[in-house]
Amino acid sequence: MRKLISLLVVGILGIGLLGFAQQEVPPGRIVIEFWHAFRGALGDLTQEMIDKFNQSQDKYWVVGVYKGSYTETMNAAIAAFRAGQPPHIVQVFEVGTATMMMSGAIYPVYKLFEDTGVPFDPDQFIPGVKGYYSFPDGRMAAMPWNSSTAVLWYNKDAFRKAGLDPDNPPRTWAEVREAAAKIKAAGAAEIPLSCAWFTWTQFEQFGAIHNIPFATRANGFEGLDAVLTLDHPVYVRHLQNLIDMAKEGLFVYGGRDSAPDALFPSGQAAMLIASSALLARVKREAQFEWGITYLPYYEDVVEKPYNSIIGGAALWAMRRPGATLEEYRGVAEFFRFINSPEMAGWWHMESGYVPVTFGGYEYAKAQGYYEANPGADIAILQLSREPTTENTRGLRLGYLPAIRVVIYEEVEKALQGQQTAEQALKNVVARGNELLREFEALYK
Repeated sequence: MRKLISLLVVGILGIGLLGFAQQEVPPGRIVIEFWHAFRGALGDLTQEMIDKFNQSQDKYWVVGVYKGSYTETMNAAIAAFRAGQPPHIVQVFEVGTATMMMSGAIYPVYKLFEDTGVPFDPDQFIPGVKGYYSFPDGRMAAMPWNSSTAVLWYNKDAFRKAGLDPDNPPRTWAEVREAAAKIKAAGAAEIPLSCAWFTWTQFEQFGAIHNIPFATRANGFEGLDAVLTLDHPVYVRHLQNLIDMAKEGLFVYGGRDSAPDALFPSGQAAMLIASSALLARVKREAQFEWGITYLPYYEDVVEKPYNSIIGGAALWAMRRPGATLEEYRGVAEFFRFINSPEMAGWWHMESGYVPVTFGGYEYAKAQGYYEANPGADIAILQLSREPTTENTRGLRLGYLPAIRVVIYEEVEKALQGQQTAEQALKNVVARGNELLREFEALYK
């Protein structure tokens, strides 16, 4: 963990070249290598997007290579950069933003478009998304792409079986607990409530909608000397609530990161707090009527919840030894293509990720998408709540992927009865701050 950024290179390049070799490139095309972390439904949509670009012109050819999980993809790209053979483009999740900005491996988006002469309007992006991937002076470092936020998915059939109103989903944590108890009592589902991406949904998103800090220094946006504040009483209270619900059989911890995603479309979990981008999978797999609603909150902590923050990932252009200006012009053209109103709107409607541009949102609205799909705009509306505060801008903390692992380890011990919620979060703060100080010393 202490050597997160100094990664093993052995095997990385061979795996990448294997994926590259499996795709046939038409003669005469300038090849752009794109490493990503999507498979399944989202992987299929990613390849469809790539195909659309490749068919839209006859000069460039983007080759998509699946590199594993978000963490694995970022680590592979940094390792490849250190070996002198990175891809032109890599998809990196939002918590890797600080690492990428400090890595020396990137070709900032604002500079990419300046150097290649490809037209670019940074004001087309929704401010909350644009700001997350910009330098302090406002210039864009990465290209927003698959941005999401967390929502509550619920099984309307299970709600009916439990005597709950399927058109009136729970708003608060008290109502979530009450609904879970009725679902359990009625045997309406094997699991009343679970959540995916536990650290993201139950701490990062939770802190934002309750307007409490995840860390000092505006969650790291204002300096590398930030310290964690996860021992805040509201976080302790929430973790204890989940521990109590788990003991009562109302909440089931389904594992780390995206592992619990399958619990909802399979029908096992009646409620799942997860990414809005689970839409593609739910549409494809769920054999029941389902709904989407806002994240629950504690009404005695905030009268009205604040905005949630983005998750997902952005696309980063990488410094690639020997790459030509024409290759980078191809990267810029690909970025411009995927953010056209038609493509941004298509990606949003098919994947469940929020539109990152105003044009994409207007395109989806013009197609009647939100009228035909009630709830599809929940993520956008939740992200757009005002006013934003220093606690709701997002997170920019070094080694945040490693800090997430620390949170998982300590929370899992608490859920297993090995320590209290308070002790778990004290341990998170102590261990997490050690990581922050290592990152600060490396880049100060």
